Amino acid sequence: QVQLVESGGGLVQPGGSLRLSCAASGSIRSFSSMGWYRQVPGKQRELVATINQLGYINYADAVKGRFTISRDSTKDTLHLQMNNLKPDDTAVYYCTGRRSNDYWGQGTQVTVSS
Repeated sequence: QVQLVESGGGLVQPGGSLRLSCAASGSIRSFSSMGWYRQVPGKQRELVATINQLGYINYADAVKGRFTISRDSTKDTLHLQMNNLKPDDTAVYYCTGRRSNDYWGQGTQVTVSS
């Protein structure tokens, strides 16, 4: 049973930073790709950033230059460093990993508000 567990969400003021983490139950090397998505009520889940086994990274235009995705294979953990946060970044953030199927975490709430 593959499990992905997110942590690091919370309340932050505009311009602040947060670092999300996603701990996998097995080796993250077994995933062909991993990534972060986010969703607000009433809207579709949208891509934030992805990284594949070769290290190729893709960012949504809305987060380029502010967010950084990275992985720590020694700890089987995926990270998302979020800087210069804006109110529009408020959402539930989900970690995902792809093997033969797509696996999702339970999500972590990020709220950007003064």
